[in-house]
Amino acid sequence: MREPSAPGAPVTDGSVPLCVPQMTGNEWKYVKECLDTNWVSSVGSFVDRFERALATYVGTNHAVAVINGTAALHVALLVAGVEPDDEVLVSTLTFVAPANAIRYIGAWPVFMDADPKYWQMDPDKTLSFLENECVWKGDQLTNKSTGRRVRAILPVHILGHPCDMEPILAAAHKFNLPVIEDATESLGASYQGNMVGHLGDIACFSFNGNKIITTGGGGMIATDREDWAKRAQYLTTQAKDDPVEYVHNEIGFNYRLTNIQAAMGVAQLESLDSYVAKKRSIASGYQNGLEDLEGVGLMAAQPDTEPVYWLYTALLGSSTTLGARKAFIKSLNEAGFGARPIWRPIHMLPPYQDCQAYRIDQAESLYNRGVNLPSSVGLDEDDQQRCIKTFRALAESQRVLV
Repeated sequence: MREPSAPGAPVTDGSVPLCVPQMTGNEWKYVKECLDTNWVSSVGSFVDRFERALATYVGTNHAVAVINGTAALHVALLVAGVEPDDEVLVSTLTFVAPANAIRYIGAWPVFMDADPKYWQMDPDKTLSFLENECVWKGDQLTNKSTGRRVRAILPVHILGHPCDMEPILAAAHKFNLPVIEDATESLGASYQGNMVGHLGDIACFSFNGNKIITTGGGGMIATDREDWAKRAQYLTTQAKDDPVEYVHNEIGFNYRLTNIQAAMGVAQLESLDSYVAKKRSIASGYQNGLEDLEGVGLMAAQPDTEPVYWLYTALLGSSTTLGARKAFIKSLNEAGFGARPIWRPIHMLPPYQDCQAYRIDQAESLYNRGVNLPSSVGLDEDDQQRCIKTFRALAESQRVLV
């Protein structure tokens, strides 16, 4: 039996997984080179090579490899100047990692709603919060209800689609706030001709096993600012201040990526364009197979964007209850398809229920109705068509189309 891909029945062996890695390039060759040369730890040629290749791909001047995406977020927040008791505006409809990273610092998330059409951080509500809920006290933008300094904006490009960054960046410029992109799920996507990861001041990526490319774990920080990149590299290498002596003038972190993982990353990046093309083909297949199913909402691409459709997501009917959605995913799992829900909005999670959530009226509905469908780069076309057929039959029989 496989691990459950959603609450409910386990997914049986031979099932169609939600999203698994694809290893068809130079992964074995490059990892073997690490083993043959004994460069296996957190220094080695592949670490430097991976950093250069990622920076080149997204268009930034610098990249710093780290052990995972959460570490990237943690350090990016630090180098952007977030301090204890500051506040960071962040998407509520996403994986919990960005909020956790904010709390690692002792800062506080303020949760922003999802846009109802594209499901990303709502730029209008973000601006509304800054204009109506904050006040300048000297040179500090202060949340009127908490008295804390608002220090940064952290939009998360979820499910392979870019956030609408132009108004978010305009708001950030108006209020002098750095923008930290969580670009993990949208590597390869573009917005107004610019690559995701090169839209804000600093960006973070994860290369976990279910991401578009993987190093098993691993992450990356990308930025144009040389001072921030140097600071990130310093903090992620235990803040070591002398190349020989063990002198540490600050508290640092053991966050560097290993050479073996970086070797995998280099190989995966070489295949990224073909992976993105396959993800878009999978999305087209689901769109064609489900678009005539009245009542189901399908992923929409914002104008002037090129998404990568990391996970293809469909919304059940607008009156679908949470229980009905859970039952629907359980049925898909039992039929052999590794479907999963969208994340429970972070403001609903017990550790974050005391945090401010601003005018949330969309994210919870998306959570109640959202179903992530099998989207692996290696997804077989016949398996996808079987999934579509099963989805349609279950949607009609379980009456989740209204």
